[in-house]
Amino acid sequence: MKEKKKKSSIIWKFYKREEMNKNKDIVKSYYENLWNKKDKSYIDKLFDDKILFRGSLDIETNGKKEFEAYFDMILGAIPNLYHGIELLIAENNLVSARAIYNGTHMGKLFDFEPTHNRIRYYGASFFRIENDKIKEIWVLGDLNSLYKQLNK
Repeated sequence: MKEKKKKSSIIWKFYKREEMNKNKDIVKSYYENLWNKKDKSYIDKLFDDKILFRGSLDIETNGKKEFEAYFDMILGAIPNLYHGIELLIAENNLVSARAIYNGTHMGKLFDFEPTHNRIRYYGASFFRIENDKIKEIWVLGDLNSLYKQLNK
């Protein structure tokens, strides 16, 4: 009986590891395909219909359409914005990412007129995945660093 329990425990751990790796792949696709390749078709491919997004730029969106408007606004201000993933950690249906964001400030971003400055700042994002879709994202960026670069 003990051997059977041990075997089922190993199978369960393997399943959980595979599930967490799948969730990490979803988050990688969020950065690589949606943001870096600027392919908005990934909004439908990756997101739950009721996606909740909270960003450190005092943004909260509910649903795919609101997120798309946010996406367009950010890329209108920083059209070459690139998200570099430095670290991904998964636990059950949660994935956290440490990233570096960089690009050129070419359009109005909130109260900041275009500076044409190269910007670079760090952030951390936290994702909740359900049924192979991103259900929730919380982003915490180093706004102090970003604002200093936009005020030059």
